[in-house]
Amino acid sequence: MTQLTVRTRVTPAGPVVELSGELDDDSAPDVRTLLPRLTLQAGQQLVIDLTGITFCDSSGITVLIAARNHALAARADIALAAVPDRVNRMLHIVGLDQVFPTHPTAQAASAAWTPPSPAPE
Repeated sequence: MTQLTVRTRVTPAGPVVELSGELDDDSAPDVRTLLPRLTLQAGQQLVIDLTGITFCDSSGITVLIAARNHALAARADIALAAVPDRVNRMLHIVGLDQVFPTHPTAQAASAAWTPPSPAPE
């Protein structure tokens, strides 16, 4: 059985999902189930922190795409943090490195977030 630990926390920029372990066919459905339950407001940023990922297959990449789609549906941004080299290579091979902004840490991703400007009156 695949082991994946999922923790979520909220920052002023938006939710951070911390993944540790193996993100694969066995564990991906758990993360997909979590996404719609995340509170994500327009203009916020969803950060997927991959610091603890030890393995990621195509099902894991599909989860990242689902997370992006969830953020876009909420009119929010998404960023990946601490992407392991082998996952980064996979993202590059399939062209998703052009779609996902990446940061060295979740804190750096949150610091790079720009709050939306207030709507003109």
